[in-house]
Amino acid sequence: MAHSLVQKAQTDFQKTLDHLLEEYSGLQIGRASSSLVENLMVEAYGMMQPVKAVASVMVPDGRTVQIQPWDKSMLAALEKAIRDSDLNLNPTNNGLAIILSIPPLTEERRRDLVKVLGRMAEEARISVRNIRQTVMTQLKRMEHEGELTEDELNKAEKDLQEAVNKINLQIDEQARKKEEAIMTV
Repeated sequence: MAHSLVQKAQTDFQKTLDHLLEEYSGLQIGRASSSLVENLMVEAYGMMQPVKAVASVMVPDGRTVQIQPWDKSMLAALEKAIRDSDLNLNPTNNGLAIILSIPPLTEERRRDLVKVLGRMAEEARISVRNIRQTVMTQLKRMEHEGELTEDELNKAEKDLQEAVNKINLQIDEQARKKEEAIMTV
């Protein structure tokens, strides 16, 4: 039972890393990419949905992203979602679609992106700590109720900490790689 809890935690750790990488792909690094806005949440029909659920996202050239909603009444909501996001982009509404012009990155913007990157990595590490804490609580409860021996608890705690250390190394490595990509002119 303890082993399955540790395995589930490892799966959750991987999901955290996958989510972080998805967020990293949305960071603007001076090139247009549909991933910049696809997962941005927009209010549509009374609930929050990702942009890709309400519009088609195209990249006509390396500096432009075009978001064309399937329902024209969504234009204002899309525009608001982009303005409210941390993309720092100024959307242009031409009545049919939202056009985003991606400016080349300035040194200041690169530094800002590195700060955003650091915040995202820290949120991932916090998520990993929360998962670890939940599993530790379950393990200690199981030991207290006699479902685990003290040795089994110690082994499970050791395995869990090894998994935490491994995923934190991966988070740090991915953050370093992305920072390198952002700072490369």
